[in-house]
Amino acid sequence: MDGAVSGAGSREGAPGGAPLPADPARPHANPWPIVAVTCIGAAMGQFDASVVQLALPDLAVVFDTRETLASWVALSYVLAFSAALPVFGRLCAMFGRKRLYLAGMVVFILASALCGIATSLPELIVYRIIQGIGGASLGANSIVILNQAAGKALRARAMGYFSAAQAVGVSLGPIAGGLLLGFFGWQAIFWVTVPIGLLGAVAGWLVLPDDTERDRQPFDWQGALLLGPSLVCLVIVLNHIADWGIASLPALAFGIGGIVLLACFILREKRTPSPLIDLGIFASKPFSLGVVAVLLSYALLYGMFYLMSYAAIRGLHEPPERAGLRLSAIPIALGIAAPFAGALVKRHGTATLALFGMALAAAALLTLSLVALEPIPSRTIGMIALAVFGAGLGFFMAPNNSATMGAAPARFAGEAGAMINLARMLGVSLGIASSASMLRWRTEVITGATGDTVFFYGHPMLGAVETSFGLLFGLALVAATATWWRRRVAPDA
Repeated sequence: MDGAVSGAGSREGAPGGAPLPADPARPHANPWPIVAVTCIGAAMGQFDASVVQLALPDLAVVFDTRETLASWVALSYVLAFSAALPVFGRLCAMFGRKRLYLAGMVVFILASALCGIATSLPELIVYRIIQGIGGASLGANSIVILNQAAGKALRARAMGYFSAAQAVGVSLGPIAGGLLLGFFGWQAIFWVTVPIGLLGAVAGWLVLPDDTERDRQPFDWQGALLLGPSLVCLVIVLNHIADWGIASLPALAFGIGGIVLLACFILREKRTPSPLIDLGIFASKPFSLGVVAVLLSYALLYGMFYLMSYAAIRGLHEPPERAGLRLSAIPIALGIAAPFAGALVKRHGTATLALFGMALAAAALLTLSLVALEPIPSRTIGMIALAVFGAGLGFFMAPNNSATMGAAPARFAGEAGAMINLARMLGVSLGIASSASMLRWRTEVITGATGDTVFFYGHPMLGAVETSFGLLFGLALVAATATWWRRRVAPDA
C-alpha cells in the first residue's frame, strides 16, 4: 500500500547519523517482481475492504443493530489503519521496511482468523481494529517500495498495475463474498484472507530487498497520541449525525473535540524537529490538491459500495451471490480502465484523463439516481451505469496517483506515498460514514421513522439510496474541481 509518512527519505543531512535516502529516480534492475509483491498486499487489503461492505446488511441483521452501528465493522478497520499508518511510517524508517512489512502481514493474518471466530459485534470490531493495525504496517511501505523499485520512468506504468491489482481485489470481494455469504455465512469472508496473506508473506520474504538505511531521529509519541483520537472523533460525528442530530450534545462534543485535537496535532507537528507527519510536504499546491482528489475518489468508491449493498440486498431482495455480481461491475471496469489510463498519460496528460474519468463517474451517478426505482429493464441500464462509474474512477485514480507522487517535493519522496495511502483510507472512512448517515436520514424521512426502526426493505430502501446518490455526486464535483485547479497551477501535470 504505502510508504513512510515521515521516513528516512524525507530529510536532507538528517542528524543523528541518519543516512541520506536512496535516489528514487534510480530504479531497481528488475523492478517487476517487487511491484508484484506490493500488488499482492494491495489486492488483499482491497479484497478485505470490499467483501466487508457486502456483508454489512447481513451483519446488521445477525447482530440485531442499526445500519450506522453495523458500519463500524468497516470503519473500525479503516480508522485503525489511518491512525496507525503514520506511526508505522516512522517505525519502518527506524527499523526497516521489509521487517515491518512482514510483521504487519502476520498480524493481519492472525486478526483475520480472529474475526472469523467472533461471537458479538463489539468483539468483531476489536479484531477489526487489530486487523487495521496490521494493514497499516503493510501500508507504510508498499507505494514507497514500488516507487523506488520502478523509478520515475516506469512509475506511471507501475502505478497502473498497482491500481489494477487493487481493482482485482475489490472485484473479487463482491463475487467471492457473495458466494461465501450465501453458502458459508459471514465468518467465511474473514477466513478467506488467511491463505492470501500467507502467500503475500512468503513472497515478500523472498522478493523484497533488505534495506539497511535507518532514521535515528526520535519518535513523535505526542503527535501519535493526538492524531488517532482526532480522526476517531470526527468519523464518529460523520457516522452518527443522522442518529444524534447535528446540534445534539454528542455531535457537538465529538465534533469540537476532534477539531481541537487535530489543531493541537498540527501545532505539534510544526514545532517538533522530528514530526510524525512533516507538514512541509503540503507546500506543493499540486500535491495537496492531488491528495484531496485521492481522498474524494475513494470516498466515492466505498460510498457507492455501501449504498449499493443495501440497495441490492434490502431494496431489490437479491441473495448475496447475485448482489455480489452486481457490485463487481464497478471494480472490474475500474481494473480494466486503470492500466489504459496509465498508458495514455504521456499522450493526453494526467489532468485531462482524470477530468474525463470523473465526468464519466458523475454521469453514471445521475443515471443511477434516475433508474434506481424503476422496474426491469432499467436494472440492465443500472448495471451499465455501475460499470461506467467504475471505468470513470479507473481513468481518474491511476493518472491522479501518478501526478500526485510526481508533484511532491523531491526531499519528501517517502512521505508522498504514505500521504496518498493515508488519503485513501480517510476517503474510505468519509465515504462509508457519510453514506451511512445519509442513508439513515433518508430512510427516516421516507418512512417517517422515529429512530427505533432498525430494518426496512423494498421500495423505501431504494428511495433512500436513490436520493443518497446526491451526496456522491457532490463529492464527484469537488474532486473534479480539485483536479481542474491542479491543472491551472501545474499545467504540465
